[in-house]
Amino acid sequence: MNMRKNEKYMSSGFIQSLMTTLLLLTALSVNATEQSDKKITVYKSPTCDCCNAWIKHLKENGFEVVAENHNDMPMIKGATGILPQHQSCHTAFIGNYFIEGHVPANDIKRLLREKPDASGLSVPGMPMGSPGMEGPRKDSFSVLLINKNGSVQEYSQY
Repeated sequence: MNMRKNEKYMSSGFIQSLMTTLLLLTALSVNATEQSDKKITVYKSPTCDCCNAWIKHLKENGFEVVAENHNDMPMIKGATGILPQHQSCHTAFIGNYFIEGHVPANDIKRLLREKPDASGLSVPGMPMGSPGMEGPRKDSFSVLLINKNGSVQEYSQY
């Protein structure tokens, strides 16, 4: 057996990535009826202040938040299938949906109420004035519904 080949697979980085992928797959496979419509798991960088502000917004709107700090956010987004043009800083999961970026709590509540056949919601980038990105100005932004077939439609406009 080739030792160099085995070293690659036994590295702590590889094992951590494998464990994270398994955790994500488990989270995604949980049936929405088994999860509360109020419990949301947020994966974020440990140093991101806007992620913490978005989590505060969710809590203020009645969500029960489980925050998971993670150093490899691109891996989480890749495992979830979120395309680069739809990505932001944090990724959350609620029911069978992903929530990418600074999505307002009311849009998440609407998603859970309407239950579309979709993968999730996204606010690409980090628009000023979105929840968690409050500041001196408010930019217009769209919340996108990412359908399971890969198509995208505007869900809300702010």
